[in-house]
Amino acid sequence: MTAKSGGIVDIDGPWSHRWVAANGARFHVADAGDGPLVLFLHGFPEFWWAWRHQLPVLSELGFRAVAMDLRGYGGSDKTPRGYDPVTLAGDVAGLVRSLGHSDAVLVGHGWGGYVAWATAALHPRQVSRLAVASAPHPLRLRTAAFRGGRQLRAAGHVVSFQSPIIPERRLVADDAALVETLLRRWAAPGSVFPDAETARRYRKAMQLWPAPHCALEYYRWLVRAAFRTDGRRFVARMRQPVRQRVLQLHGMLDPSVLPATAEGSAEYVAGPYRWRLLDGVGHFPHEEAPDAFTKELVAWLDDV
Repeated sequence: MTAKSGGIVDIDGPWSHRWVAANGARFHVADAGDGPLVLFLHGFPEFWWAWRHQLPVLSELGFRAVAMDLRGYGGSDKTPRGYDPVTLAGDVAGLVRSLGHSDAVLVGHGWGGYVAWATAALHPRQVSRLAVASAPHPLRLRTAAFRGGRQLRAAGHVVSFQSPIIPERRLVADDAALVETLLRRWAAPGSVFPDAETARRYRKAMQLWPAPHCALEYYRWLVRAAFRTDGRRFVARMRQPVRQRVLQLHGMLDPSVLPATAEGSAEYVAGPYRWRLLDGVGHFPHEEAPDAFTKELVAWLDDV
C-alpha cells in the first residue's frame, strides 16, 4: 500500500517524488540532484522529511541525494511482515540497485542508522560509506541493554511498545499527540525542535494507518529476537566488523540512546572511523542542529 494523501507525504520542495520497487515492496523516495548516490534513512517517529535540510545541500554539491520512507512509514508499502533488520537491509540494498546505482553512501538516524549498520554488514557491495546518527552498532546496543543500568532505563519506551494493540492506539490518540511528546522528550532541553509545522507533519504521517503498527514492529522484533533463532543468526552475521569508512554523530544530550552506548561502536568497525559528539543536541541532531550536522557530514564526504 502506498499513500500520497494530499501532501502528507509528497511535500513540495527542491526534490521530486518517486515510488520505486525493491525487495518485493514499493518505496516512496524524495530525489534531488545527480551524481554519486547518498541515501538517507530516517528514524522513529519520523519519515523521509526528516532530511529536508540535507537534501538540497548535498544535491548542490554534486550528489544525488535521496531520502526514503522505510518499510511501513510514510508513502512506502505497509506490509504485514518484514520488519526485521535482515529484510530491511535487503530493502535498502535493493533500492540502491533499483535507483540505478551499484552502491551508495548511507546516512541513517535512529532506526535508519540501525538498518544502515545492517546493510553495510550484510550487503557490503551496495555500501560505499556509512554515516550514522543516534545509532549504536546493533551489537553494541544489545550489549548495553543486556547489561541493564542507564541505557536500559533510557530505553523504557521499547518495553512499553511490546504490548499488542494498545501502543498503536496511544500513538494515534488525540491527533497523534504522543508523536509530538516523544519528539520533545528526546530532544535536548530547551530545544526549539520540533516547531509547530514539524510536529504537525510527523503527527499526520503517523496516522497513515497502519503506519503505527509497522513502526512498532521494529521495536517488537528487537525484543522477540533476543529469544529466537533468527535473532541469534543476525547477531552472528553482525559480528564481522564493517570495513567501510564510518562517521558516527551523536548528540551529547541524547536521553534515549546514551552517548556512551554509541561510542563503543568503534569495536565493530575495521575501516577508517570518525566519532563526533555534538554539544547541546539531543536525539535528533540532523533536525535540532541541521547546519552543524550537515557541516560534519560534508567534511567527511570531502575527506578522501
